[in-house]
Amino acid sequence: MKRDETKPDNSKNPRRDFVKNTALFTGGAMLLPNLHMQGMFNSANDKKLKIALVGCGGRGTGAAVQALSADDNVELVAMADAFEDRLKGSLMNISKEMGETKKVNVTPENQFVGFDAAKKAMDLADVVILATPPGFRPQHFEYAVNSGKHIFMEKPVAVDAPGVRKVLAAAKKAKENKLNVVVGLQRHYQDSYLAAIEELKKDSIGSIVSGQVYWNSGGVWTREREPDQSELEFQMRNWYYFNWLCGDHILEQHIHNIDVANWFIGDYPVSAQGMGGREVRKGSNHGEIFDHHFVEFTYPNGAVIASQCRHQPETMSRVAEFFQGTKGTISTEGDNATLKDWSGKTLFEHRGKDDPNPYAVEHVKLFESIRSGGVLANAEYGAKSTMTAIIGRMATYSGKVIKWDEAMQSDHDLAPDDLTWDSPAPVQPLENGLYKIPTPGETEVI
Repeated sequence: MKRDETKPDNSKNPRRDFVKNTALFTGGAMLLPNLHMQGMFNSANDKKLKIALVGCGGRGTGAAVQALSADDNVELVAMADAFEDRLKGSLMNISKEMGETKKVNVTPENQFVGFDAAKKAMDLADVVILATPPGFRPQHFEYAVNSGKHIFMEKPVAVDAPGVRKVLAAAKKAKENKLNVVVGLQRHYQDSYLAAIEELKKDSIGSIVSGQVYWNSGGVWTREREPDQSELEFQMRNWYYFNWLCGDHILEQHIHNIDVANWFIGDYPVSAQGMGGREVRKGSNHGEIFDHHFVEFTYPNGAVIASQCRHQPETMSRVAEFFQGTKGTISTEGDNATLKDWSGKTLFEHRGKDDPNPYAVEHVKLFESIRSGGVLANAEYGAKSTMTAIIGRMATYSGKVIKWDEAMQSDHDLAPDDLTWDSPAPVQPLENGLYKIPTPGETEVI
C-alpha cells in the first residue's frame, strides 16, 4: 500500500484516532462506539458553542453525536422535528451515546414539534444541524444564514431548481458574513478521495474524458400507512418516496457519486439525458419515485459521465466511481483509490482501512474553522451537485435532453414553504390508492 508520507502518523495523532472510531449513523442505522474523548479539543477560543438539531431521524441523531464529539466545549440545547416521537427517541439515543459528558442539555421547553419548530430551535443556538428531509432544507438554510448561524446541513440541499437558487443566494450571504457551512457530502473529507484529487492535480492521468458512477443497491426502508393517518402525515413519515420531500433516490443517495464526478472534472454538466422507471417497487408505500435511473451527463469539455442508480433487491450492488483520462484511469470505491496508466501499470494506490471516519471529520473541521475564525463554504458546490442530480431526474422522468441553463431557470416548485397539519399533501393518491408515476415523453419537468 502506498501512503502519503507527508500525513501524520495515526499513532501520534489522537484526533485522527478519534475520528476513525467515532459514531456513524446513516439511514437510521447506528454504529455506536463506547468512546468519549473529553478534553481532546481544547482551543484558545473557549466559548461554549450551543447546538440545535433540526430533523431527528437517524442521520440527524448521528450528526448530533458526531458534532458533540468533535469539540470539547459544545452542548446540545435545542431540538426540532415534525413528530414528537422522533424527537424523544433521538434525544434518548443522543443522551445514551454521550453518557456522562454533560453535553446534552435540552430542556422540555427547548423541544419543538411541528412545522414551525425549526426556527424556534435555531434561535437558541450558535451552530445548527439541518437534517430534515431535503424538501425543507432551502427554507431552513436561508433562515439559519439570515440569523447568523454556523451550519452543518445534510445533502441534498434542495429538491427543485427554486430551492437550489434559494440555497445559492443564501450561500453567497453566508460567505460574505463569514459563516461556516459544511454539507454532508463527506467524500470531500475522506482521505482516499483527497489523495485522488491530489494525484489529479499532478496530471497523473491527464484530462478526464469519460467515467461511470454508481449507486446500485437493494433499496432502503419503507413505512406502511397507519390507521387514521392523514395523507400529509403518511407522506412525511414515508418521505423517501415523494419528490417534494426527497427528490428521488438519484438525488438523495446517488448525489454522492455524481458530486465526485463534478469534483474530479472540476466543472458541472451542460446537459443530461437518460432513462428510468419502476420495475420492482410498485406499491402505494413506494410513492411516486423510480427504482432505477441511467443518465449521461455531458460536461463543457466534452466529457461524458454515465450514471447508474438502482433500488432493486437481488441485483448487482455497487457504490463506486471510475474515470478515464487521456493518460490513464482512476477508481474510487469504499476507502480505496487507484490510478493506473493505459498499460495497466499502477501509478498510485490508497488503501484506507485505517483512515478516519469522514462523517466525523466534517464536524471536526467545522468546529476547528469556527474556533480559528476561518470560513468553510461548502454550500455552493453542494447546491450545484444537487442541481446536477436534479437535471438527471428531469431527464429520466421526461425522456428529453435537459440543458443546465434552462433547468436552473425552472419555476417547477415541488416543496411548499407554508405547510401546516391542516394543509393538503402536495401529492394526492389516485382512486386506486397509488400515485401518478412520471411517464417519459409526457411528463413536464421544467
